[in-house]
Amino acid sequence: MTRVAFFTAPKPFVDPHIQIIQRNAIRSWMVLSDEVEVWLVGDEPGVAEAAAELGAGYIPEVERNLEGTPRIDSIFNLVRQQSQAEVLCYVNADMLLFPDMLETLEIIRAQVERYLVIGRRWDAAITDPLDIHSGWGADFQPKTIAAAKLHRAAGSDYFMFPRDEFVDIPPFAVGRAGWDNWMIYKARWEGLAVVDATDAIQAIHQNHDFSHLPSGKIHRLQPESAENMRLAGGRYTMFTIHDSNYQITDGELSHIRMNRWKLVREISIFPAVRLHCPWLAKIVYALFNPKRLIKDYQQAKEREKFAKENNHEKRSEPG
Repeated sequence: MTRVAFFTAPKPFVDPHIQIIQRNAIRSWMVLSDEVEVWLVGDEPGVAEAAAELGAGYIPEVERNLEGTPRIDSIFNLVRQQSQAEVLCYVNADMLLFPDMLETLEIIRAQVERYLVIGRRWDAAITDPLDIHSGWGADFQPKTIAAAKLHRAAGSDYFMFPRDEFVDIPPFAVGRAGWDNWMIYKARWEGLAVVDATDAIQAIHQNHDFSHLPSGKIHRLQPESAENMRLAGGRYTMFTIHDSNYQITDGELSHIRMNRWKLVREISIFPAVRLHCPWLAKIVYALFNPKRLIKDYQQAKEREKFAKENNHEKRSEPG
């Protein structure tokens, strides 16, 4: 079986609910196989203790941006340096994974050498510690998914790829919007098979609030999300799971069939992923997505307002 290194940059193990769901998630990765490694990156409160308790690898010395947020490029590079695994998989620390993850990987590796595996998640309300052991998901996974909600395709919570891919990532802030979209864009730009594994990998997200972020605002309204988009090159690089070019259905890897929407989308991203021409890609994006540009402007105004309010709160703090 292929050796896989699952890695993440956890939130602080301070909030009681966050503690529970992160321990649940990490334990679910640990029992997948003897060929699995798990790495926790960053020196946030409680991470070292959790790594020791759960038997995961621990890498504290992550680089950070000016706001003190761990950087994606540093996280990926540190794990690549520490692990010899053939396949790397970044996963958000609230995601429960099951054997279908590794089973799907073997199907993909048998047919393509360069790939990025992504997929939509199932959102579920989980508030208690789970009894996680080998085979635990056989009953838990279908029962939980039956009451869960399939998340929209705009966000991605896991990225599985060969260790030699994604060696030149910009210094994105983890936990903010934009970097995950860029990953899909970069994979298409590099000519990788971008595999939508939603039908094959039923990963479960444990719902939580955003109290860990400044003022409790959702990540896309954070100023660091705007900086992530700038580092990515702009809105035209904000790809989603819908921009995959392969899919797994009934255990088979195949090209995604063209329909009217998919054809239009492939035409609109052609300058970006095939011609590698940023200026033309920006023009074509604007022509195909005028409503999105208006929404971007509105969100930029919201972020600007939030940034001003947040700076005012900081200046008003005593001491």
